[in-house]
Amino acid sequence: MDKLNLALQLILSLSILVVLHEFGHFLPARWFRTKVEKFYLFFNPYFSLFKKQIGETEWGIGWIPFGGYVKIAGMIDESMDKEQMKQPPQPWEFRSKKAWQRLIIMIGGVTVNFLLGIFLFSMIIFYWGESYLKVENAKYGMAVDSMGMQLGLVDGDIPVSVGGVPVTKFSSGAITKEIVINEASEVVVNRGGQNVTLKVPEGFVEKLTKYENKGSSLFYPRQKMVIDTVMTEGPASKAGLVKGMEVISVNGKPAGFLHEMSRELQGVRNGIANMELLTPQGTKIYKMVGIPHSGKIGIGAGQLDLSAEKFGLLTSFGKGWNTSVNFLGDQLKAFGQMFSGKIKAKDSLGSVFSIATMFDKGWDWSVFWKITASLSILLAFFNLLPIPALDGGYVVFLLWEIITGKVPGEKFMEVVNYIGFFILLSLMIFALGLDISRWF
Repeated sequence: MDKLNLALQLILSLSILVVLHEFGHFLPARWFRTKVEKFYLFFNPYFSLFKKQIGETEWGIGWIPFGGYVKIAGMIDESMDKEQMKQPPQPWEFRSKKAWQRLIIMIGGVTVNFLLGIFLFSMIIFYWGESYLKVENAKYGMAVDSMGMQLGLVDGDIPVSVGGVPVTKFSSGAITKEIVINEASEVVVNRGGQNVTLKVPEGFVEKLTKYENKGSSLFYPRQKMVIDTVMTEGPASKAGLVKGMEVISVNGKPAGFLHEMSRELQGVRNGIANMELLTPQGTKIYKMVGIPHSGKIGIGAGQLDLSAEKFGLLTSFGKGWNTSVNFLGDQLKAFGQMFSGKIKAKDSLGSVFSIATMFDKGWDWSVFWKITASLSILLAFFNLLPIPALDGGYVVFLLWEIITGKVPGEKFMEVVNYIGFFILLSLMIFALGLDISRWF
């Protein structure tokens, strides 16, 4: 069921992005009275799942559930319709339109994707607002994960600054971004009332960006293990644990914080744990609890003291714009790091299977729309790259035509498009190969 959810979210997200991207080409083409012969969601080699002729355009759904296209008359595109290009130009064809009109048609798709990304980020902020943990509300500091230990963090540390930038939100991701994207070389933490400066170790960024470490955190908020919820019929309930009890130790080892208890319970899976607890009345008691293979006994700690902010519509659009610009800027910096060799391409690239794993297995709509917004910005950026067969490749040739007045020959356009398709196909095969190698 989890895999089905991920697959359906991926297909829905990409379908939304592709349809709107292609409408970005379709609408200006029709405004300039250019014939659009086909508008397809998904690719349809040999046959279509559905098709209907409406006016001069065939609307359809292909059987390969990724991508889509519009076939604009008189244009060298992925259809490679050479026969049409041999005929004399017709007034309704793309090649008969003025260069500035063709430029608007070509940039329509990426324009829609940029605007969609901004709109989605804005609506996410407007509907869900922003929830975060303030540093001052994380009174027990960090519960440090293995990558954080390599940085020199210890349990209880409180972040102060990273790369000279003050930390106000208790967020591992924000610190990771500063180290990886903005090349921060030091992290300052408050440890036992004293500020301690930690230098980012040599090679740490490469370790942090390895594919197997994706999604891992440097640290989590450290929570006191005071029981807030007890699952009915779970191991804890059967052993007599109730809400309000505070865990002190497991088999004699300190377990007063959530991460400590989880670690100790994992160590006695399929066994019995002697848990020392403090009742709400302040009495110490001991309970023998059977630990299943999962290491989970059916209890939960209280909620963190999160700060929640809501924003008006206009403010949300301002923040949505800033989020989009910052996201794109971070991606450009990440690509710069990749080309400079600081981040390895094999750890950063992936096929649609890698994209699918970004979604929430339980289908969280806020996560779905955040990823869709991010993908929309990325789709716009990649399509603007000056690679033949991408929108950016056409834009380069159109700009050349506008500046020089010289029109690239149809044979030349045909050859460079073949080259572009070969480059794109090679990248897709490489990315797919990376994902396959990761599975094994």
